[in-house]
Amino acid sequence: MKRRMFTKGLLSAMAAAPALSISQLASAQAAGSTTQGQRWSLVADLAECCSCEIPCPCNFGRPTELRCDGNRLIRIREGQFEGADLAGITFLVTFLMGQWTRIHIDDSMTPAQLETLDKLLPVAFAGFDRVARNKARVPMTITQTETTLSYSVPESKVEMKLLPGIGGEPIVINGLPNPNYYEYVQYESVVHTHESPDANWSYSGTNGFTSVMRVSG
Repeated sequence: MKRRMFTKGLLSAMAAAPALSISQLASAQAAGSTTQGQRWSLVADLAECCSCEIPCPCNFGRPTELRCDGNRLIRIREGQFEGADLAGITFLVTFLMGQWTRIHIDDSMTPAQLETLDKLLPVAFAGFDRVARNKARVPMTITQTETTLSYSVPESKVEMKLLPGIGGEPIVINGLPNPNYYEYVQYESVVHTHESPDANWSYSGTNGFTSVMRVSG
């Protein structure tokens, strides 16, 4: 399966309504309501390393037949699902793109957050949830500096660094054809490993990025 085709499937649950800006989301939450007919909305910080060369073609809307192993960290900074607050929900998706996922859920979340995430996954993250072989609460560590980002769970570990542009400044890209990729910043993997019953891999020097996800439905 082409990775672009899988991405389209992943986003099918997000296409029911246009993405909202952060200010629009904040206004809706402050008013205690959402856009008419809107069941959920969220703004999340994404971080991912995969096995693709830099840049990953999928993120730019280009098809690829290459195998793609990855670890995507999703940290919801604000949003609601049927009135329940999504802020602070954090999980990591390990994937062989188009084939399977393993979903690692931060064990520091509250019971209410866990219950909401369980309802949210098959709606807002249907492409990942549908092929999930395992979902587990696990200890998670996240460390970020101005130029590096690291995150780990027992099965996966990612360390990545900014890929410098002109004058050493970050390479920031906007206008990508996907609501997962606002304020896209290019990184490079330093350590990208996974070991589970489904797969084992270790990469370095491959694609990494951070971005902001703004979706609703």
